[in-house]
Amino acid sequence: MRLFTHSTLLAALLTPLLFSLSGKALAEESPIAVPLYTEPELIALINKNTHLQRVKADDCQLVQDIEARANKMALPSYQFLYGDMLAYNVCVERNVELGVYYMRKAAEQGLAAALEQLGRYYDIGRLVQQDKAMAITYLREASAQGNLKAQLRLVKLFNSGYGSPRDFEDAYRWLFNATVADRATHKKIERALGLLAKKMPDSVVARARLPQ
Repeated sequence: MRLFTHSTLLAALLTPLLFSLSGKALAEESPIAVPLYTEPELIALINKNTHLQRVKADDCQLVQDIEARANKMALPSYQFLYGDMLAYNVCVERNVELGVYYMRKAAEQGLAAALEQLGRYYDIGRLVQQDKAMAITYLREASAQGNLKAQLRLVKLFNSGYGSPRDFEDAYRWLFNATVADRATHKKIERALGLLAKKMPDSVVARARLPQ
């Protein structure tokens, strides 16, 4: 029959507790790995304008992965995200020039959110010099993809006297065919289209209202 000394018995009792406490301490010290965003997930975050909040909420753990996908893999959604991070000092040192560079790269690949944002920035003069013609160029491309914010701003610019009448029909058609659940936005669209219609021949307005 095996006999336990007091020290052996104490060690046997304490060892499982020490392992448990050690494991708990390691778990508390080691941050939980954050999975990288998929392209659809990131685009959804961008469209809801919550992409920067998400990066901050993830404790800036994905900066290197985001930069690699923006720079080496040239994924437009990640270019847009990294550009915004640089422009607004989110988890990286602020570099507005480089931020706008990545926004443009995303826009060149046709990302509607990047096209709309650059169009808006050129319209109001944020981060770049105000340039209404450049704003219309970007907004027109985003509007053609169905970006509602771009469509509303484009029509607003046309109603304010900017742009070419040759583009009025397309702008009217895009906004007229937008599907909107919000009543206030619906009224805003109705007013904007009413003003634009006054700048167009009735036959052109009728053609623009035809089902697509």
